[in-house]
Amino acid sequence: MTPTTQTSALMGNYAPPAIELVRGEGPYVYSADGREYLDFTAGIAVCNLGHAHPAVTEAIIRQAGLIVHTSNLYGHALRGQVAARLAELSRLDQVFFCNSGAEANEAALKLARKAAAMRGEADRVRFVSLPGGFHGRTFGALSVTPKPAYHAGFEPLLPECTAPETFEAAVEAIDERTAACIVEVVQGEGGVHPVPTEVLRAIQARCRAKGALLIIDEVQTGVGRTGTFFAYEAIGLEPDIVTMAKGLGNGVPIGAVLARKDVAAAFTPGSHGSTFGGNLLAMAAAQAVLEHVAAPDFLAHVRRVGAYLQQQLTSRFPEVTGRGLMWGITVPDASAFVQKAAEAGLLLTAVAPTRVRWVPPLIIDTSHVDEAMTKIQALV
Repeated sequence: MTPTTQTSALMGNYAPPAIELVRGEGPYVYSADGREYLDFTAGIAVCNLGHAHPAVTEAIIRQAGLIVHTSNLYGHALRGQVAARLAELSRLDQVFFCNSGAEANEAALKLARKAAAMRGEADRVRFVSLPGGFHGRTFGALSVTPKPAYHAGFEPLLPECTAPETFEAAVEAIDERTAACIVEVVQGEGGVHPVPTEVLRAIQARCRAKGALLIIDEVQTGVGRTGTFFAYEAIGLEPDIVTMAKGLGNGVPIGAVLARKDVAAAFTPGSHGSTFGGNLLAMAAAQAVLEHVAAPDFLAHVRRVGAYLQQQLTSRFPEVTGRGLMWGITVPDASAFVQKAAEAGLLLTAVAPTRVRWVPPLIIDTSHVDEAMTKIQALV
């Protein structure tokens, strides 16, 4: 199949890619024409251990040689082992596995409503989200993502969803009919902006006062991205439900919903499911990821290199915001900047007209930061 034929056979929801990648190693990727790029996109904050990580590769190969998929009709030890480790790391109790961040958020919204129904609170059906938030493209996840451009042509969306125009109004919107408020600690697709700590704590307090659940979307921020395994740890939040995906499989599709036991109890047999959720190949990859990323020394490395990246960006650009190895900068034209950076051998992503996101693999060191700065020197 020629590239032209392949492109014409795909639906047009993505812009035609300018670069075809065929190989990766560590923080580098290589194009079909043999060019090397320093990858500071990490598959959109997915490949936290970089490309072709030996432990992840070995785990995938080993599992593929045994059995790849059984469905949830049958048990296997890996699923329980990964769930137990996530419960330990999150200080929550039980885990549901799916295949993506959108699926995880969709399941979390369903779980919140079902939990309210099981408590006899049939009117507690509302969801509150924050301005600038992003939670996915499925109908429920899209309904709590307040970006009109993503809604166009898909309305009406899920009812009883509100995203006020200010953080303060979002806090006030949480009431006795609210099933849950869903938040990101750092709004990645919204421009890499940390939500102020006082706002997050006020949301948690308001949820407790009104009987609503707090869902923290860790799809992009989880698995060490911000320097702690979960972003909410650094500010002392105690969520009722946490969603994960992206970095958990280092490129193998996986999603997860973590919840307190009393909340998780709402998912009774047959109430929700996923054919591929908890797939053995994904569990093998996730187990290998957790063995590395959850280590205290590894997370300390993320914080150290992240601080160095912040320092280098702050000396060159205005409005540098983020945490750990997740940063955003402001430039006059983000798309043009990203294109020119790619021409110089550095891959970045534009997340708003004037915002560029830096989410390199967590394995980078300060020399890779220096290399990135050299590549963009002419753009500063």
